[in-house]
Amino acid sequence: MAGKNTLYRKKIINNLYFSKMLSCAEISEQIGKSLSLTAKILAELIEEGQVVETGYAPSSGGRRPQMYALEPGIMYTVAVAMDQFVTKLAVINMHNEYVGEVETIGLNLAKETDALTKLAKKIEQTIQKSGVSKGKIVGIGISMPGFINSRDGINYSFLEAYKGGITSYISSQTGLPAYLDNDSSIIALAEQKFGVARKYENVMVINIGWGVGLGLIMGKSLFRGDDGFAGEFSHIPLFQNGKLCSCGKSGCLETEASLTAVIEKALAGLSSGRTSILKKEQFRIDAPEQAGNAIFDAAARGDRFAVELLSEAGYNIGRGIAILIHLLNPGLVVLSGRGAIAGKILQAPIQQALNEHCIPRLAANTEIMISNIGYNAQLIGSSALVMEKYEKGIFAKKKAQEVA
Repeated sequence: MAGKNTLYRKKIINNLYFSKMLSCAEISEQIGKSLSLTAKILAELIEEGQVVETGYAPSSGGRRPQMYALEPGIMYTVAVAMDQFVTKLAVINMHNEYVGEVETIGLNLAKETDALTKLAKKIEQTIQKSGVSKGKIVGIGISMPGFINSRDGINYSFLEAYKGGITSYISSQTGLPAYLDNDSSIIALAEQKFGVARKYENVMVINIGWGVGLGLIMGKSLFRGDDGFAGEFSHIPLFQNGKLCSCGKSGCLETEASLTAVIEKALAGLSSGRTSILKKEQFRIDAPEQAGNAIFDAAARGDRFAVELLSEAGYNIGRGIAILIHLLNPGLVVLSGRGAIAGKILQAPIQQALNEHCIPRLAANTEIMISNIGYNAQLIGSSALVMEKYEKGIFAKKKAQEVA
C-alpha cells in the first residue's frame, strides 16, 4: 500500500502543480481514488509541509470547499530554453516562479562544436547561483529547435555529434535527470497547461521566432506524429522565390516569414535607402537577438518600415495557417514564442490572409489569440516537461534498467 500511496502522492502533487489550486473532491476525481483516501494523503502532505490550505472556494450556493495548493519550495526544476543563437536558463519552483534571475548564454548551435559542454557548465552555474540544493531539483527540462527524438534525447538537427544523446550527457555531467523535446511542442505544452489554450480541445500553437514552428494539441493531447517530428510548419513549400531554406530545400515558409527573413529584408531595405528609425549598425551578423529586438521595438514605436516588415511576415504566416485550418479545423490558433511580442501587429495581417485564403465555413469558429505567457512559454514548458515525467517516474525506471 505504501508503494501505491507514493504513486498517488505524485499524482496529487502533479495535479496541484498544473492546476495551481484544487479542492479535495477535484483531486479525488482527477486521480481516480476515493475521497477518504485522497483526504488521508492530503493530510500527510500537509503535515510534511508539501501542501498548504489556501482558504475556501468562492460561494456557488452550497458549502464552500477547502482549497489546496503546493508549497512552492518543496521541489524545483531547471528549465533550459534554447534557440539557434541564445539559450535561457532558470531554476523554477512549484508556482512557476523563477528563483533568482533568468540566465542567458550565447550558443550558436550550428557552429559551436562544444555547445553542449558549455551548456552543462552553465546549468551547474545557474543551480549554484540559485542557492537551491540539487537534492530538491527533480529534473532538467531542455527544449530546442530541430528534429528531436525525445525518447532517446537526441537532436538530429543540432548537436548530433553527441551520439550518446544530449540528455545522457547532461545527466552524466550534473547528476540530475534530464529530458529533451522540440521547442514548439514545449511551447504548446505551456500554452495548454498554463496559457490561453487550457479550455480548448484542438489548438495550433504558432511559435514565431528564427523559424516558424508549430505545436499541435489534438483532443487535448500533444500530437507529435509517429517519429515525433510533426509540426514542421516552417518547411511548408509556399513560395517560388528560389530562396534556400535552412532545411536544404527552397521556397519554404521560413524563407519569407521567419524572424531571420524579416531581419534580412530590414537590412536590404535600409541599404536601399528606406526611411526608418532602424539603423544598419543594429544588424550585426554576430548579434541576431539585437536585430530582432530592434525591429520589435521600432514597430512598437510606430515605425512604418518595421510595421510593414512584420505585417508582410504575418500575412505569409496566415497563408500557411489557412492550409492547416483546412486540414485540422482547430478551435484556436495561438501566436506564441518570441513573436508574441509583436502579436497585435501580426494578428491583423494573419486574419486578412485567412479571410482571403480560407473557406469561410471552415474558419468561422477558429479563434486567433496572442499568448499571455509569450516569450516565457518555452521556459515554463520546459519546467512542465520535467513535471510530466516526474509523475511517471520515467527517469528512475530507466536508471533501474541500466543498473540491472
